[in-house]
Amino acid sequence: MLRFHDFLARFRPAGTAGAAAAGVPADRAADRAAELEPLLSLLAGAQDEAADIRRAGQAEADAVRRQAYRAAEEIAERARAGRAEAHAAGFAEGRGAAAARADEVRRAGRAAARDLSRRAAARMPALVDRVVADALRGAADGGGAG
Repeated sequence: MLRFHDFLARFRPAGTAGAAAAGVPADRAADRAAELEPLLSLLAGAQDEAADIRRAGQAEADAVRRQAYRAAEEIAERARAGRAEAHAAGFAEGRGAAAARADEVRRAGRAAARDLSRRAAARMPALVDRVVADALRGAADGGGAG
């Protein structure tokens, strides 16, 4: 561990002002590298661990994505199967409504036919009498138009 005194020594000038002194200047880059080396080696482990976590997260995300895709396919398949059933149910319902409407129209037609038959039966004697009277008048007038 670096002591505070050593930390301050880093900022001390390499030499004093004036004539050059014999000696080797301090290698500050080497001092900094030596100081940071243990910390950087700890970070390398943390970076490896972070990469492992990212890979595991990506694998889990891929698994969740595949599972969601399968679930969506199952939902779509059920919807396609349900569509045929719903179509058949709608067709049956429409067919039932059409059959009920057809029965209603038939009953109304039969009632109208019965009413028409009754009116015709009620008017028939008067019409027959008129046709017979016209025929007799035509025969009395000389046998027809001439």
